[in-house]
Amino acid sequence: MEEVEVAPPGPMEIRVKVVSTSVCRSDVTAWQSKAQLDLFPRVFGHEASGVVESVGEGVTEFQVGDHVLTVFIGECKSCKHCVSGKSNMCQKLGLERKGVMHSDQKTRFSVKGKPVYHYCAVSSFSEYTVVHSGCAVKVGLTVPMDRVCLLSCGVSSGLGAVWNVANVSKGSSVAIFGLGTVGLSVAQGAKLRGASKIIGVDTNPEKQEKGKSFGVTDFINPDELSEPVQQVIKRITDGGVDYSFECVGDSGVVSTALQSCSDGWGVTVTLGLPKGKLEVSTHYAFLLSGRTLKGSMFGGWKPKSDLPSLVDKYAAKEIQVDGLVTHDIPFNEINKALELMLENKCLRCVIHMPR
Repeated sequence: MEEVEVAPPGPMEIRVKVVSTSVCRSDVTAWQSKAQLDLFPRVFGHEASGVVESVGEGVTEFQVGDHVLTVFIGECKSCKHCVSGKSNMCQKLGLERKGVMHSDQKTRFSVKGKPVYHYCAVSSFSEYTVVHSGCAVKVGLTVPMDRVCLLSCGVSSGLGAVWNVANVSKGSSVAIFGLGTVGLSVAQGAKLRGASKIIGVDTNPEKQEKGKSFGVTDFINPDELSEPVQQVIKRITDGGVDYSFECVGDSGVVSTALQSCSDGWGVTVTLGLPKGKLEVSTHYAFLLSGRTLKGSMFGGWKPKSDLPSLVDKYAAKEIQVDGLVTHDIPFNEINKALELMLENKCLRCVIHMPR
């Protein structure tokens, strides 16, 4: 733990007092990754809820005291992608990889005058943070902040991959590789869409029961098989599933998921952030035979336009969120949450900031 100085918000920015933030696998992946820029010291965290503490010049959408979710991709509503109706990859406020703010390419954190880098332009592992107003979404004052924070990344990414990116149809078959928070949210989305067979693939046997509660109908542990998992899936689905989802963050699993799909119409969606090898390789015949491989960023949701409807679904108990929280941990014990994630002993640890 170290004290940092958090600068006032610049034009079109807001400073947020973080209330709750959860540890996402991508925080740990980016922290440990050898394949990404070495940006340290750095404040990680991006899945968060908070209260607006101050607003910068030009901000009219937010007022001090508003409850907000932070989002790791923004929505300017004016660039080519935002107005296209086809994409959520905002050209002005897209995924930030340099550890700085979108607006001026500088940091808002410092220690003794030296810059401390941001993560995904959010950096919620801090009592206060500064985000662009286009990277925050207002939520109602009655929504529980320590649970709705999961909608700012993991849960929304899983649901959107099913509903928006793959557009899973009723009666279809689905295979999900990795039953973490994102994978279980994929299962939930598939169940709500009426999928008839939802296969969960995970090397952790404890995920079998948890998977059932989110809609998984069949569980496969690859470590217990004597043949490749894609062969088992193709056998039990008469040629392969209609949709498969890679939620592990492993480029090798992307190829396995693609091979698990049906010829002619099978769709594979990859959601995970790779920890090692970044290139995906597969035999061209799998694509020539009619399979489709798609990527998904934040489930295809436009955060400002679409996230409020998901918050409403959660408030109406139409989607599960609470069951994904396995631990509630005070901020001063955040390293415990990171250890649990590294040891695969949690789904989501929610970090509670001092009041």
